[in-house]
Amino acid sequence: MGADSEESAAQWLVVGLGNPGAEYAGNRHNVGQMVLAELADRASAPFRSHKTNSMVAEGRTGLEGPRLVLAKPNSFMNLSGGPVAALMRFYKIPAERLIVVHDELDIPFDTLRLKSGGGHGGHNGLRDIISAIGTPDFIRVRVGVGRPPGRQPAADFVLRDFSSAERTVLPNLLADGADAVEMVAREGLTAAQQRFHSPA
Repeated sequence: MGADSEESAAQWLVVGLGNPGAEYAGNRHNVGQMVLAELADRASAPFRSHKTNSMVAEGRTGLEGPRLVLAKPNSFMNLSGGPVAALMRFYKIPAERLIVVHDELDIPFDTLRLKSGGGHGGHNGLRDIISAIGTPDFIRVRVGVGRPPGRQPAADFVLRDFSSAERTVLPNLLADGADAVEMVAREGLTAAQQRFHSPA
């Protein structure tokens, strides 16, 4: 195995889903990109514009840990697939080392769930990624944002900022999301599931 293939074998592509632009930055729908910002801060890795229509930061999980390519597509959520497919080609990363971090309505706020494969569950970002890369078999870090109150449409709910009460807890949730990504890359999905799916 040559140096290039060894390097790519040690790399993970971590994609945080969201919408571009300051007006969306604090939305529930952008929590995946918020987790990536936490990961980039930990690695002291600045995001830079990349030719795959993404903002990319590259770093490691700790001094000796696996390399992470952290990517935030510049496209809107429902067009995430093109940038993700381009990133996988550019960095030669297969689907089994793709981690997508995204908001999840079906999970209570301040809760994480991790899985590999499955459908898109109505999430437009996941739907477009599955279509573009031709497989659902990648790892998802699902960050719970909960269900909208009353009769509020889900589409409106996810495009609103977190409430003031939620924002007091949000830093811990983002840290947990970053911990989950790092643990998947270091120890594998099963170990991360055992930690984050167990009652605290």
